[in-house]
Amino acid sequence: MYLVVIGWMYVVLMMSVAEASNTTGSILGAIVTFFLYGLLPVVLVVYVMRTPARRKQIKAREAAEHAAQMARLAANVAPAAGPSVDPDAGGHAAGAAESGGVAPVRKEP
Repeated sequence: MYLVVIGWMYVVLMMSVAEASNTTGSILGAIVTFFLYGLLPVVLVVYVMRTPARRKQIKAREAAEHAAQMARLAANVAPAAGPSVDPDAGGHAAGAAESGGVAPVRKEP
């Protein structure tokens, strides 16, 4: 995959050099040619082509974290650092009804 990218960037670089060295060309035109024909499309194509590899890396990392968590639970050992296994281990007090609130108003019979 990277061989095609390197080849395309070489072609675009030569197009930019030809644009800059032409009698009717300019340096600004060469820069625009390099970015619009070369750099931006190559970045987009590489990003799209690397999507499956990124997904595999994310799934592998999540599987490793899950396996480590299961091993900690099986060994009944608390984690040394990092997020807690318990969902309510934030260190905040539990929410409860406040005392001294406003009483509901009822109709007199």
